Amino acid sequence: MIRFDAKARLGGFSLEVGFETPSGAVALFGPSGSGKSSVLGLMAGLLRPDSGRFSVGDDVLFDTANGVCLPAHRRGIGFVFQDALLFPHLSVRANLLYGTRFAGARASRPRLEAITGLLGIAALLDRMPGSLSGGERQRVAIGRALLSSPRLLLFDEPLASLDDERRLEILPYIETMQDELGVPFVYVSHALDEVARLATHVVVLERGRVSADGPPGELLAPAWGAGSQGRFSAVSVIDAVVRAHDEQYRVTTFDHPAGTISVPGIVGRIGASHRIVMRAIDVGLAVQRPRDVSFRTVLLGRISGIDRDAGALARVELALRGSGRLVALVTRISVDELGLDEGDDVFAMVKAVALDERALALAPRVRSRRFGRAG
Repeated sequence: MIRFDAKARLGGFSLEVGFETPSGAVALFGPSGSGKSSVLGLMAGLLRPDSGRFSVGDDVLFDTANGVCLPAHRRGIGFVFQDALLFPHLSVRANLLYGTRFAGARASRPRLEAITGLLGIAALLDRMPGSLSGGERQRVAIGRALLSSPRLLLFDEPLASLDDERRLEILPYIETMQDELGVPFVYVSHALDEVARLATHVVVLERGRVSADGPPGELLAPAWGAGSQGRFSAVSVIDAVVRAHDEQYRVTTFDHPAGTISVPGIVGRIGASHRIVMRAIDVGLAVQRPRDVSFRTVLLGRISGIDRDAGALARVELALRGSGRLVALVTRISVDELGLDEGDDVFAMVKAVALDERALALAPRVRSRRFGRAG
């Protein structure tokens, strides 16, 4: 359980943020200047609140009413920044082992071998940071934070400086970290796809205040994400179960009550539940079940809302059969020509090639606990 409630005057900026969640994967989301990084600074002990209380599980890290405010080095919090901030004169191994200095007496410290295996950096131990790619440096930075046996990890836009290839390279490792080690984390990002993929609870900040919080499927798709972050970035978050692997064509089929979802690549295990992120710009609509088309994913839903902007586009929100919501970004002329209206049943279509397996949240939502808890 993460409980955070704080007020702070930071220069000319006023922050008043409170949220509570049993989730171990929290995302702080919102535009630049909304206070996301300031919240992380307060959590880490790098900034001091004027008033408030912050606890992780049974551990109280600050409580101004009772005079409690642990210094940063005693909070047991790992911090991963946008820049990996590795020591350039130390090898990867030495950078990683530096994190163990802060583990103290906290139980169940993960071994170096376990963490390097988990993050895929075992082969890098004897190299120097200057010889690493951006993605490799960030994985080493995550490993260093994990080896401090943190009770909480903070990520401040850790992938913002990386290109898409490197982002897609690192995201599965962050997912696996959560599922295997169970270390709770708070993740700051401007990227809707990262938030939708990683978080089980989202806190939306605007001008130093909480404007909304809840599960990503409710906040990001479709009600909030498109309007606040740009219409082309809207995403939907759908839970589905792996049904089959086609080894010949290298395709994985997922089951959902609304239909089947096809993803390129052999991913997941049969029967496992996974989260799939779909971009609104990749969703097309049909009033009859499509035939003789290349679309492999067809989902049945009912239109719950149509939002026409002043230009050429419309955002169509669907309640999928069974469970879940989906948003499609289509042209206004298509809406009118198809005669779409609220309450109509339609078929949503998505190309399999739009669902690059690297960009999906394919880590199971049930932790295996193979390595045990890290903090």
